[in-house]
Amino acid sequence: MPTTRITLDSTFIDQVKHKIKPHWGELGWVTYKRTYARWLPEKNRTETWDETVKRVIEGNINLDPRLQDLPSQDVIDELTNEAQQLFRLVYSLSATPSGRNLWISGTDYQKRNGDSLNNCWFIAIRPQAYGDSHIVPTYIDKRKEAVSMPFSFLFDQLMKGGGVGFSVVDDNINQIPQVDHQVDLSVVIDKNSKSYDASLKVGAIDKAEWEKNNSDLDNVIYYRIPDTREGWVLANARLIDLHFNDTNPDQKTKLVLDISDIRPYGAKIHGFGGTASGPMPLVEMFFDINNVINERVGQKLTAVDATDICNLIGKTVVAGNVRRSAELALASSNNQDFIKMKQDKEKLYHHRWASNNSVAINSKFNNYGPIADGIMHNGEPGIVNLDLSRNYGRIADGYQAGIDDDVEGTNPCGEISLANGEPCNLFEVFPYIAEQQGWDLKEAFSLAVRYTKRVTFSHYDWEVSRNIIQKNRRIGVSMSGIQDWLLNDLGHRVVTGFKDATDKETGASIKKPIYDPQGIKMVDGLYHAVIAADKAYSEELGVNPSIKHTTVKPSGTVAKLAGVSEGMHFHYAGYLIQRIRFQASDPLLPALRKCGYHTEPDLYTKNTICVEIPLRAAHADSKNFASAGTVSIAEQFATQAFLQTYWSDNAVSCTVTFQANESNQIAPLLHQYRHTIKSTSLLPYYGGSLKQAPKEPINKKTYEDRVAMITGDVKEVFENQNKDQKGLELVDQSDCASGACPIK
Repeated sequence: MPTTRITLDSTFIDQVKHKIKPHWGELGWVTYKRTYARWLPEKNRTETWDETVKRVIEGNINLDPRLQDLPSQDVIDELTNEAQQLFRLVYSLSATPSGRNLWISGTDYQKRNGDSLNNCWFIAIRPQAYGDSHIVPTYIDKRKEAVSMPFSFLFDQLMKGGGVGFSVVDDNINQIPQVDHQVDLSVVIDKNSKSYDASLKVGAIDKAEWEKNNSDLDNVIYYRIPDTREGWVLANARLIDLHFNDTNPDQKTKLVLDISDIRPYGAKIHGFGGTASGPMPLVEMFFDINNVINERVGQKLTAVDATDICNLIGKTVVAGNVRRSAELALASSNNQDFIKMKQDKEKLYHHRWASNNSVAINSKFNNYGPIADGIMHNGEPGIVNLDLSRNYGRIADGYQAGIDDDVEGTNPCGEISLANGEPCNLFEVFPYIAEQQGWDLKEAFSLAVRYTKRVTFSHYDWEVSRNIIQKNRRIGVSMSGIQDWLLNDLGHRVVTGFKDATDKETGASIKKPIYDPQGIKMVDGLYHAVIAADKAYSEELGVNPSIKHTTVKPSGTVAKLAGVSEGMHFHYAGYLIQRIRFQASDPLLPALRKCGYHTEPDLYTKNTICVEIPLRAAHADSKNFASAGTVSIAEQFATQAFLQTYWSDNAVSCTVTFQANESNQIAPLLHQYRHTIKSTSLLPYYGGSLKQAPKEPINKKTYEDRVAMITGDVKEVFENQNKDQKGLELVDQSDCASGACPIK
């Protein structure tokens, strides 16, 4: 039966464009054009903002399951009106879906890969069954547990542009059986392949030569890897599973992987976009992973081994195309080998950079000293309190035993607690901008709820994901520009001071934060509007209400569109220079230079140009303004606790910045907020101390002098210069403040 389709007509869009001016930040249009504007081959140009928003909203509204049958006219009218409201909301930049949705929603790729609408995922590293998934190795039953499965899930999702959190806690790693076999791996390539010479340099061998020397194939598994994402995943699965008796009943120990069919470096990747890396990074990965497992024959893999395998996969995914690999490894808090694994500098630079590392704790944990020491030296580990995540929504709503009992970890940025196989599902409202654009905030957040709810009706490739999504319908409605909004509406920051108090369990003296009552009322009212909207829409659709609803994502790229502070974070400085890195051939560079922006060669990467853009934070001159360089570590912890208590029933992503003289406060503050904060991470504040730092604080006069040098509108100049320019690719930007999550 054909599906009824909701569309936004051109007359409506023209009316909106006439009435509403998008609230572009100083970096907004440039960031949009280079990150989310897709190439339109039929028009020989990239999208305009209204075309992007139309594509995104139509891609989402048509996920409503009622459209699969013959919907009533009332349903069609309801969804058409909602699509128009969503268009106004997003076009004005009062809110946006996640960066993934801005890039993927409404495309053919979305229709083929429902997973692609979700930013990030979580998987437990333990033997699991593939089930009814789009990737199932032919050599095992789909219901049989395999060591390879979670690695295959991670590899697949990373290649589809998602970040992946993974758990290597003791309970998971102990389920992996001992390594039974050493595998003799050969990688072969045909002389006719364009990648022949480059592949030989990284360990591949000539296919004809191998065949001449290996006539006895009784103990050999030969796999010619198809030039597909699935082919890469299945080859790696075969390599891993041969090491274990359960998935290698014939006990064959020689594996030959034929890479002859894999497209060469620079070839176009259809669907997701970008260019191919060629087979060379894959060859290196195969040998590296095989070495990790071979070294454990007769023993069990460790948490460090499993993390290394995930990191080696992540390293391969980022090679040579537009994807970024975002990983978060979560291990048991007593695993000192894991906590110290990045101290091995050779392995750090080779592959261990590919994940942010955290430890799982509960509210009884009190050994924060080693964690604080690690944070002071290299910014890790972060902490994830699984006890709080499983038994609490908002802290204000009190203990609710097992309310989210399946939670095992988190996404790479820490704002969503997740069960095995579960994804993030994000949308963010900019309340400061939405109020300026005349929105009732409760209406804006209600639209966000319905948008994210529809994403749960996508077709998901993995059975483990389908099952948990249908059960939980978890959504993550976020707000960004929080500091701008609170300072504007309250006239001051939400933490108004601290009072002396005593820790009820330890008797230790603490400083308890004092919150503005109106600030509490503001976020609490919006939370209840979100709950009401989910309840109403769930009843319409005949599905369970979402298990959790609200979050604070770190934002980053999306926040730049509207020019607001990122998530809950304070602006890096009141006035600053933001450096964006461009490929030297990028067609935006001439427009930026013509408009007066300072450009210079990047000190760290060849063929890359740094562009300096002066920025001013909202309320930069207010006496109550604070930046990441001036706000205390105590107030940042207190602000995260405020949002976890009164707004977010999932978690709050926060990277607390600290000055050198505040490092002795890290352990005490982590302990003080053990019953409040579900996850957090910390980094030292660098200011402008690094050469060509991404963000460099400046004073007001320097800002004004830089602005005075800028003439013309980059958008207009670019459009006049480039009537037919193809694909623009972003360098060194991310969808998250920490740089952890992928753009697209």
